[in-house]
Amino acid sequence: MHSSGILPYQAISALVEKGAIRMDRPLADDQIQPASLDLRLGTKAYRMRASFLPGPRNTVAERIADLALHEIDLTEGAVLETGCVYIAPLIESIAMPDGLLASTNPKSSTGRLDVFTRVITDHARAFDQVEAGYDGPLYAEIGPRTFPVLVRTGSRLSQIRFRRGDAHIADAELRELQRRMHLVSTPDPDIAGGVAVSVDLSGIEDGIVGYRAKRHTAVVDIDRRAAFDLLDFWEPIRHRGKNEMILDPDEFYILASKEAVHVPPDFAAEMVPFDPLVGEFRVHYAGFFDPGFGYSPDGLEAARAVLEVRSREVPFIIEDGQIVGRLIYERMQERPSVLYGAGLSSNYQGQALKLSKHFRT
Repeated sequence: MHSSGILPYQAISALVEKGAIRMDRPLADDQIQPASLDLRLGTKAYRMRASFLPGPRNTVAERIADLALHEIDLTEGAVLETGCVYIAPLIESIAMPDGLLASTNPKSSTGRLDVFTRVITDHARAFDQVEAGYDGPLYAEIGPRTFPVLVRTGSRLSQIRFRRGDAHIADAELRELQRRMHLVSTPDPDIAGGVAVSVDLSGIEDGIVGYRAKRHTAVVDIDRRAAFDLLDFWEPIRHRGKNEMILDPDEFYILASKEAVHVPPDFAAEMVPFDPLVGEFRVHYAGFFDPGFGYSPDGLEAARAVLEVRSREVPFIIEDGQIVGRLIYERMQERPSVLYGAGLSSNYQGQALKLSKHFRT
């Protein structure tokens, strides 16, 4: 075991048993992941006037009292509308042990639905960060961007990852890991502050380059798998001879990386945005990659990274092979007792270009 690193499955289980992670409902069977814990919505949500950070003088509950427009009961399910901001207390709360930090991210399925989700703590000055020593409730800010979504008590939109000390892996070690373990399928990838990931516009799935989300669709039930016809919600984008495409402002796209990605069992990864100076677009809302993603002992079964892409204010031409993000690898404190894709209902192991689990292909 290392003195620092990302906490694995068994250490997260221990935090639950010790009461450092508190919940007023039983832990779900598959709630603990190899290097993260799924967070569940509580019994209510609040439609807010605006997004906010509470700042050092306020609790989230105090800001809800000031800014909430109305309260929504989630016990029987409720529809969250596009273009609105909601705050929902989570079932889980935290009493952070000394020396432990945590960060949060949308789950993969949440990002692929273009549901913008961030976790907030009392007195927070930043989203998606839980400071050392924090003892209190957790809240999810939820903002559906493209599809209205049906959620209920227990729905999982976010996940939390715990780390002790500095788990970051420097570029020199990343290059050695790439040589030995093939972190990405590119023979000589760009490694500078992480491993570069580029977009594939060559039509890897029957000539389909990606998918563009449709507007004015029906509601997506967050908790139903393979329940919706993809063509009711998505427009397939086919390869038409040019290895480039125009991203239209305010449209949402699902694309795939050119590189296959491999996360060895002793490491975790996170996709972070590439330099914003290279283009007016945002890639990848849901950044966590668990140990075992795309993993096989010979390193030959890596999976593509699916990219959630949204252009900003102007149309932007994106080209095949253009770098769109970087994978930051971090060391696990110890190898997880359960790996992604092994003994878990892992929806995206071995994926290529894949929509969220809600859609039938």
